[in-house]
Amino acid sequence: MCVLSVHTSPLEQPGTGDAGGMNVYIAESARRMAQRGVEVEIFTRATSSDLPPVAELAPGVLVRHVAAGPFEGLGKNDLPSQLCAFTAGVLRTEARQDPGFYDVVHSHYWLSGQVGWLARDRWGVPLVHSAHTLARVKNAALADGDPPEPVVRVIGEDQVVAEADRMIGNTDSEARELVELYGADPSRVVTIPPGVDLDRFVPGPQAPARRALGIAADAVVLAFVGRIQPLKAPDVLLRAAAELLQRDPGLRSRLVVLVAGGPSGSGLAEPTALQELGTRLGLYRNPGTADVLRFLPPQGGAGLVDVYRAADVVAVPSHNESFGLVALEAQACGTPVVAARVGGLPVAVADGRSGLLVPGHGSGPWADALDTALARRAGLSHGAVVHARRFSWDRTTDALLDTYAGAAAEFAEREGMPAGMIAS
Repeated sequence: MCVLSVHTSPLEQPGTGDAGGMNVYIAESARRMAQRGVEVEIFTRATSSDLPPVAELAPGVLVRHVAAGPFEGLGKNDLPSQLCAFTAGVLRTEARQDPGFYDVVHSHYWLSGQVGWLARDRWGVPLVHSAHTLARVKNAALADGDPPEPVVRVIGEDQVVAEADRMIGNTDSEARELVELYGADPSRVVTIPPGVDLDRFVPGPQAPARRALGIAADAVVLAFVGRIQPLKAPDVLLRAAAELLQRDPGLRSRLVVLVAGGPSGSGLAEPTALQELGTRLGLYRNPGTADVLRFLPPQGGAGLVDVYRAADVVAVPSHNESFGLVALEAQACGTPVVAARVGGLPVAVADGRSGLLVPGHGSGPWADALDTALARRAGLSHGAVVHARRFSWDRTTDALLDTYAGAAAEFAEREGMPAGMIAS
């Protein structure tokens, strides 16, 4: 099968640039499809001349780097001008194979959907599309100072929704948005929640994780994991932490606000804005010192697990989230989550059982919620593990394969063609 991810590669480290939950989704589902005997080829734009044309992500999963435009210096808003070049690279690769080499196309994000639409028509296979985020939804919940999504994206999403054989929503809420805001055919929209790696993200002792991160055993640790940009709203956590210190000045000697991630999106325009806010709030003085606010680069592997285990509470204060994989990962490690009541987060977090949901982004309500979560940590921790176990990448992958089969069978019937391999 062909997977399209134009603007970000599943080989990149989530937490900075354009790499985030979508990268995890593509990599984890592709690995499990390959384990089920489905060969997967992922096409992404080459961002460096040092990248090989083809790289193996896992046995049975190849990542193809397509040269389309300059290797560096292109943001998502610059990429529409390179879609013709990217599409040509994808079509040339397929042309070297036997007919019918790819039997389904799964595109991720609207840029990929534009390429997938053309590949679907050229190859005579179904197009399955995951939006991950939607422009109209994002524009309705912008962070202060965040520019709206451009009109070209809105139009592009309309086109992809009209052409896709299946649209996948992460939640029932997102599925409704596709129908109500984009006019998607309800019979072509399916809900498939993302998963979490339940072998990797598991509860573990807090003390070793804190030692690994240089955090005192008796500290009160509030963590943010993800890209540093207005949409993700890490500033909300900082303001709430300052409110907690104002209420209880004695907490300063123990409070640690841990931010693991790098600048992204509109946050690249002011890469030190969060540090400057921390300084104004009295949380941050000198980089490298044991101050309240501490920064880590994007974490992967054992380092990410350590961050989740070291935290007493993980905050997900985003202005919009189609789902929120960080929330699931943290809960799978036994750490309660305080999240904004937006997008897919009410599905990712069981309010009152695995964490708390906060309406709005005011520092007072957020400080209240963090304080409550700290007080109820033991019970919420148990509920977090139970809730996270409802989600797995194996379950997500099974649902994806069923969706591919249904789309292929329907496509074949409509076009008068034999159903492809996945459908069989």
